[in-house]
Amino acid sequence: MCGCGASVPSTQQYSVNQPAPASMKKSPLAEAGMAKRIAIAKQLASIKALGKGSDLEKAFATVALVYNNSADPEGKLSRADTKNLLQTQFGSFIQGQENKPKYQEIISSLDEESENKLDFEDFMIVLISLSLMSDLLQEIRKVKTTK
Repeated sequence: MCGCGASVPSTQQYSVNQPAPASMKKSPLAEAGMAKRIAIAKQLASIKALGKGSDLEKAFATVALVYNNSADPEGKLSRADTKNLLQTQFGSFIQGQENKPKYQEIISSLDEESENKLDFEDFMIVLISLSLMSDLLQEIRKVKTTK
């Protein structure tokens, strides 16, 4: 596994081994009780091309699956759901960023124009933007890579 499921004590998260929380939008089939969400780990395991994939490939696939599991039938995510997904699934990266002007700008943009939904590409831009300004990224860069 790629090790993407970090936990943050102050926010509720689901790991790659658990389904999305009930508060996240479900597909029409799931709402009708016709389908049960498959765990991200099982979804990843079902992608044969990732069998010998790198950690980076598996990490990206995890992002895509988490997005797809939360997106509506048209493959888009509401701004409110995007904000919720970032806060629950990316909490370690955004924790402590609340006072940064760029963070506030990004998050407040998710509160505006609520009728406009984000596609996967827009979601990735937001995700990468938040990653680049994160204190956690600076900490990761300091990790010793050799003995």
